Amino acid sequence: MSPDLSGLLRRIRRTADLSQRELAARTGVSKSTLAAAEAGTRDLGVMRLALMAEVAGFRLALLHADGREVTGMDPDGARDTTGRRLPAHLDTEHTDDVADRWSDRRDRRQPWFTFGLDRAARDRQRARAGTPEDHDVPVSGDSPAERRARRQRAAWRAREDARLQRLEALPWRPLDDGFTCACPPECDEVDDGSGPPRHAAVCPCGCDLG
Repeated sequence: MSPDLSGLLRRIRRTADLSQRELAARTGVSKSTLAAAEAGTRDLGVMRLALMAEVAGFRLALLHADGREVTGMDPDGARDTTGRRLPAHLDTEHTDDVADRWSDRRDRRQPWFTFGLDRAARDRQRARAGTPEDHDVPVSGDSPAERRARRQRAAWRAREDARLQRLEALPWRPLDDGFTCACPPECDEVDDGSGPPRHAAVCPCGCDLG
């Protein structure tokens, strides 16, 4: 029990100009509970103390050692597929950054975020980049599928840029045969950029951009 609890309760009552009985009635606490807490013979829950402080126009706060106020973690932070918050002490990461964990779970919906349990790896990462202030928060347009599609488009652009650079380096210019890539969006879904170009079954051209 905090040694200051009695003094805090007396400060609250003095500021609010209330007797023990009156403060107890205002906050739904028994007069005997308040009297015992003020006498230092029992503790008082933080929610009850916060309610009493509010009566006097005060509020409870969590402070750093240097006096700065500490805020709670973001209520919209990462959750698993059942809606449970991820462990507060662990650092979150996008599940598509550790895709091997989900490659054999096609019967389950892939969550946006996961966390690692390797303390040594976590300590090394925090030593390099510092401890994240909070968990990741889901952002519209940043789901695992959308992030995967962006990587696929980036891989396609990189291959196309490399092809054009090779053509620019040739001492001659190939004739324009009038061919235009007609790959549908479905090709982006099957081609992850990890090897030779792959095409969807409905692709009309099957061009090789590698």
